[in-house]
Amino acid sequence: MSLSLRRVVAALVLSAGVLAAAPSAAQAATAEVDGDITVLCGSSTYTQDADWFFPDTTSPKALVFLQHGFSRSNSNMFALARRYQAAGFLVFAPTLPSTNSSGCTVSNQGDNTAFLDNVAAWIGEAGNSTRQLATSYAKAATTAGRSGTTLPARYVLAGHSAGGDAVTYIANRLRTTFPAAFANLEYLQLLDPVKSPQGTNMADALTGLAGTSLPITAISSPPYSSNANASGTVELVNRLDRPFLGVRLVTGSHCDAEGATTNWLCTLLGGTSKAANVTALQTFAINWASDAVAGTTTATYYPGGTYYQGLLTGNVIQTLS
Repeated sequence: MSLSLRRVVAALVLSAGVLAAAPSAAQAATAEVDGDITVLCGSSTYTQDADWFFPDTTSPKALVFLQHGFSRSNSNMFALARRYQAAGFLVFAPTLPSTNSSGCTVSNQGDNTAFLDNVAAWIGEAGNSTRQLATSYAKAATTAGRSGTTLPARYVLAGHSAGGDAVTYIANRLRTTFPAAFANLEYLQLLDPVKSPQGTNMADALTGLAGTSLPITAISSPPYSSNANASGTVELVNRLDRPFLGVRLVTGSHCDAEGATTNWLCTLLGGTSKAANVTALQTFAINWASDAVAGTTTATYYPGGTYYQGLLTGNVIQTLS
């Protein structure tokens, strides 16, 4: 993969489920909306929590679909969501079940592919105003004072832990089933991804994506029990023959992607994050996504660049390839 990625609060008001910062001239107010979204699970329809993070512009860079991991919820990803929001992205952060007798789960514990197909349809059918993602957005936009606005037409998929496995599957599902949506998928970001304990979702998806120009990178921690010995990162490196696949944080924790919104359940098993690692993860995540959407390469954040080389020589990161 070329290093040029493809098309490479002063006053707070809490009202009607929205946390909004006062706008400046020619800007909208930032807003966080506690929303929901429906998804099919077999013959049942589930209503899942789904939060929206609106940036201070009515023309976001792209929509970031930000997926949590196993035994986690969307609230654990809020710190990273707010960094995306501050950078001008609209963020959609749903909660998916971790356990379910019908297989409707974020990780594959038997066969969750039918469920993830339905989740992928959120993005695949986002242009249809009557479908789940568009209707969830419309409700949230009304609450946020953005009535009449529409979803961005470009997408970033980002997933932590088992969420990395899930968004990889979703990306490939868009490729095979929703080609128009896949054409607007700018970037796949894997945050210490963990391969599902059952099935071959991640392997099959990466094999399918390998022949595309979709930018795919990981920000990972070292192999240990909390990330199943870096199983998702190993899968990525084994399946994609590209010169740059991201970075490993040398002293990283599996909880780094959750930042300030992690909790004891993650740190008990994964260890406490170091502030420098959280900062590095957030810096790379936001800037790589921004470059992917803009079709630019901000050299400092890639091998050879000042910021990158400073972390590399300081033994904060290692290059994945």
